[in-house]
Amino acid sequence: MGSVIPLKKSANSAYLELKNILGEKLQKVEVLIEQKLKSEVDLIKRMSEHHLKSGGKRLRALLTLESAKLTGYKEDNRDINLAACVELIHSATLLHDDVIDESSLRRGVKTTNSIWGNQSSILVGDYLLSRSFEIMVQDGDLEVLQLLSSTSAKIAQGEVLQLQHKGEADLLEETYIDIINLKTAALFSAATKTGACISKSNEKEKKALESYGRNLGLAFQIADDALDYYAKEKFFGKEIGKDFYEGKVTLPLITIFQKGNEEEKEFLNEIMKKDKRTEEDFSETLALIFKYKAVETSLKKAEYFVNVSYDALAIFPDSTDKRILQNLTSFSLNRSF
Repeated sequence: MGSVIPLKKSANSAYLELKNILGEKLQKVEVLIEQKLKSEVDLIKRMSEHHLKSGGKRLRALLTLESAKLTGYKEDNRDINLAACVELIHSATLLHDDVIDESSLRRGVKTTNSIWGNQSSILVGDYLLSRSFEIMVQDGDLEVLQLLSSTSAKIAQGEVLQLQHKGEADLLEETYIDIINLKTAALFSAATKTGACISKSNEKEKKALESYGRNLGLAFQIADDALDYYAKEKFFGKEIGKDFYEGKVTLPLITIFQKGNEEEKEFLNEIMKKDKRTEEDFSETLALIFKYKAVETSLKKAEYFVNVSYDALAIFPDSTDKRILQNLTSFSLNRSF
């Protein structure tokens, strides 16, 4: 299994190069997020600080900043403000996700809901979302407001769609793609398009960056879901089998349901209908994952979206910024953190 996921140094270095080149701006994004999370309500302050300390790559903020840079944005702080806005939307969805999934850990750190309870976590998630809308309104660009507000609605729809199909072993691949397109890719796409919007780019450039972000997000999520069944290593703090135990049907399970015999399909149907799945259930499912090379198949699908994402940038002239964004596509597939 060691050769299944080639962890290339270039994949990680693409992200690190992006982070380094935008270091000063990213620091300003962090400061703005901290300012927006301030509250006279002590519990909000403590929960927000705890959530921020759990880490994160700030990838969506970096995509907003770099897309603006690629398209020639050189004005005031709109890129910083809207990068913070995108991250606040993302953070709000994570707080809500942890409640829905009944998660106790995120990136190896206790979740806010496991410490302070579900009710507080939902409300603090709503608080972060409200703060993000403040930034949108203050920015005053109707196109950006429309884009980011509709994206927030898409993410919520994706959550509900996933919940609606929870435990369905016979989930269609098309439905799975719909779910991750709404839940994950929509915000990636909004981040990159926002960068183009504030640069006053033409429609062709906006669509190119929108396509780049969407396909990058799809590849990112498919790879992440595949790694849930990669049992030999624990990548970037991800709990192995987390999706499985939560009853989420992702591409590896869809693959073995498509390829399996009737007995194997029945097995998957039965265990995914259960309220709780056991370690033995997971072990037997892993055997099917290996038998049908479901991780490899999933990563092949992710690779397709990586290529589409890479090609979307073809309309832009060659530059350091274009090269960094192109190289970042491999990070979504081969990252090791």
